[in-house]
Amino acid sequence: MNFEAYFRRIDYDGPGDPTLETLGALHRAHLLAVPFENLDIHLGRRIVLDEDWLFDKIVHQRRGGFCYEQNGLFAAVLRALGYEVTLLEARVNAREWASGTPLDHLTLVVSLEERWLVDVGFGDSFLEPLRFDDPGPQVQSNGVFRIIHDGIEGRHARRTNGGDWHDEYLLRLTPRTLADFAAGCDFHQTSPQSHFTRQRICSRATPAGRVTLSDHRLIVTEAGRRSEYDLEDESEFQRHLREQFGIELQNDL
Repeated sequence: MNFEAYFRRIDYDGPGDPTLETLGALHRAHLLAVPFENLDIHLGRRIVLDEDWLFDKIVHQRRGGFCYEQNGLFAAVLRALGYEVTLLEARVNAREWASGTPLDHLTLVVSLEERWLVDVGFGDSFLEPLRFDDPGPQVQSNGVFRIIHDGIEGRHARRTNGGDWHDEYLLRLTPRTLADFAAGCDFHQTSPQSHFTRQRICSRATPAGRVTLSDHRLIVTEAGRRSEYDLEDESEFQRHLREQFGIELQNDL
């Protein structure tokens, strides 16, 4: 594991010892630096769940990815640093487990003195790890979250502006391997039923909020204020991709 290259990619210059403080700092730095994006799917490039491949794409090519890629790489980095990491299957926006898409989302649990939910591949969600065994509300700068589980199944939820709880995903505590998610990754990069095949998305947390680029719109949120800008053409999409995310794709189109 080339820690120097990874730390440089996420603009991190802190310690690398496997502590809670380091985990939180790495989690936040990764989300601020690496965009959640599905651009390869629309370029016709196959996404491969191999740790070396993921490291080359995200670190050396300075790209982003969706959950399997980002959490797959982050798990490999954390393990190499000495953390105990468990990969878990989750199902997004599912009321019940059976109604969700199998292998829909890859999330992580890191075990220290306490267990922590870790997820750098879900887009707009918690910026720092969440206590996995604490069912109470956990307040962060960008929202209020909670995790409830019975030791077998659980749910990660976010509090809405109206005070209700919205389940972001259900999860099962059965340990998984990266290879287990190959079927889910294939589904989301090929199926017309997957929202990832329907439009391009590139989104990244910022210190003040978030910036998101889709096929037709740029959305910038700063200090709770949301601004939307319609894109005129493909060249404007590519310009924002370069300026907001540092991604250059013209030669691939």
